[in-house]
Amino acid sequence: MKLAWWKILSVFIILYVIIVGLLVPLKQGITAVTPSSLNAGTSVDLKIIGYNTKFNSDSKIRVWLKQDDEHALESNKIAVSNETEITASFSIPHDLPFDTKVKDFTLVVDNAIEGTTVLPNAIYITKNDTIKGDFVNAKIENLTKANAITFPFRNILAETIRNTYFHVPLWFAMFALFFTALINSVKFLRTNDLQYEYKAAGYTYTGLIFGILGLITGAIWAKHTWGAYWSWDVKQNMAAISVLIYLAYFVLKNSFEDREKAARLSGVYNIFAFMAMIPLLFVIPRMTDSLHPGNGGNPALGSQDLDKTMRMVFYPAVIGFILLGFWLSEIKFRYEILKAKVLEDLE
Repeated sequence: MKLAWWKILSVFIILYVIIVGLLVPLKQGITAVTPSSLNAGTSVDLKIIGYNTKFNSDSKIRVWLKQDDEHALESNKIAVSNETEITASFSIPHDLPFDTKVKDFTLVVDNAIEGTTVLPNAIYITKNDTIKGDFVNAKIENLTKANAITFPFRNILAETIRNTYFHVPLWFAMFALFFTALINSVKFLRTNDLQYEYKAAGYTYTGLIFGILGLITGAIWAKHTWGAYWSWDVKQNMAAISVLIYLAYFVLKNSFEDREKAARLSGVYNIFAFMAMIPLLFVIPRMTDSLHPGNGGNPALGSQDLDKTMRMVFYPAVIGFILLGFWLSEIKFRYEILKAKVLEDLE
C-alpha cells in the first residue's frame, strides 16, 4: 500500500480535475457590442449581448464606457430585453479627453446580482475637434463583487477554456516522461543493463501517447479558436515533427532481430530525439510569430489565461497527468520484461 500511494493520488487528482474542471461554471461575460464604432457628439443605443448572464429588469444594472482610470462615460438609460441582452443609451460628448483622432473604450457592465463584467476595446470613438469643453466625467465606483466560484470568461475561448486542464498538462507530462526515458537510456548505455532499456521504452511509449493526445486536443481547440483543425502554425508543425521523431524510435527498435543491438541503437536515438525536441518546441516557435500562446510575443499562462480559480485546477492537473504517465509507463515496461522472459523460456 505504501508503494502505491502515488498511484492512488493520481487517480484522485484526475477525478478532481475532470469533475471541477467541467462542472464549475464560467463567469458571465460579454460576447458582442453593436455598433462598435461611434462618433463624438452623437447619441447612440448600444446593444450588448451577454454570456451566462441573468439580466433582470428588477436588478440594478449600470453601464460605462471607460477611457482610462480617470475618464469614463455612464449610460443614461438601460433597457433589458432578456437574460442575455440589454440596450444601453449614451450621449457621447463632442469634446473627449484624448489627443488622438480615434480612441478605444472598455465596456463595463455592473449587475447588482451577478457582479461586474468587462470587455476591453469594445468601442472605438472618433473625436470631434470643433467643440470644446462639454465632457463630464462619470466615476466608476461601488462595483458589485460576485461571490460564486467561477472560471474566467474569454471571448474567443468561451467554454473551451476548460481544455487548459487537459491539453497543456498532457504536454507537461509528455516532456517529463521523455526526460525520464532519456535518463534510463543513458543508464542503459553506461551499464548495459536491459532493465533500463525496458524502462526507457516504457516511458517513451507513454510519452508518445500523451503527445498524440496533446496534438488531438490542440487540433480540436484550434478548430474552435482559429477556425481550422490544422493552421500550419509553427508550434503545431514543430509539435507534430517531435511526435514523428519519437515514432521513429519504435520503428528503429523493431528493425533489428538482435535485441541487444536494437537496444543500444534505440538508446542512442532516444538521446537524439530528446535533444531535437528542445529546439523544436522551445526555441524555434519563439523566433517567429505564432498563433499559439507562449510564442512569438504571445504570452501564455499569465493572468490573462489563468486566474486564481483556474490555477487550483491547472496545477493539480499537471501533477496528476505526470503521475498517471509514470504509472502507465511502469505497467508497460513490466509487461515487456515478462514478455521477454516468456520468449526466453520458449526458446
